[in-house]
Amino acid sequence: MCHPSWGRALAAAQRQNDLVRLRRVRDRIDREYAQPLNVEALARGAHMSAGHLSRQFRLAYGESPYSYLMTRRIERAMTLLRRGDLSVTEVCFEVGCSSLGTFSTRFTELVGMSPSAYRRGAEATEGMPPCVAKQVTRPVRNREAPVAEPQIT
Repeated sequence: MCHPSWGRALAAAQRQNDLVRLRRVRDRIDREYAQPLNVEALARGAHMSAGHLSRQFRLAYGESPYSYLMTRRIERAMTLLRRGDLSVTEVCFEVGCSSLGTFSTRFTELVGMSPSAYRRGAEATEGMPPCVAKQVTRPVRNREAPVAEPQIT
């Protein structure tokens, strides 16, 4: 019969092992955001089931692997849109999205405006150092961007 503390020690070791693998998954998403990634491929690379990866990733980082991936893609898209030399469609494909509709919807949810509107507003950050512009325009994570209340005049 095993001592009860062994079970706790094994569980703690498993959690630690999962955290290491989750960090590797997150790092892979950060590096390969423009590649065609899906939860199944990420899970295979981490030697986990897709369901276990999704549950553990959400517990560790507060969002699903897909949501994290899309946030990385939108952050990169914001940079490319501020640069101004690519069309919205070109930016969509450059960051690894295969659907302009999904890209535009997710961009609007995170940023609070469409990619085209964001590009038009990029002049507001002109002249700012890129590191400041990135901080000021960072997408909102895990919730939709705040919508302005209608003004009654």
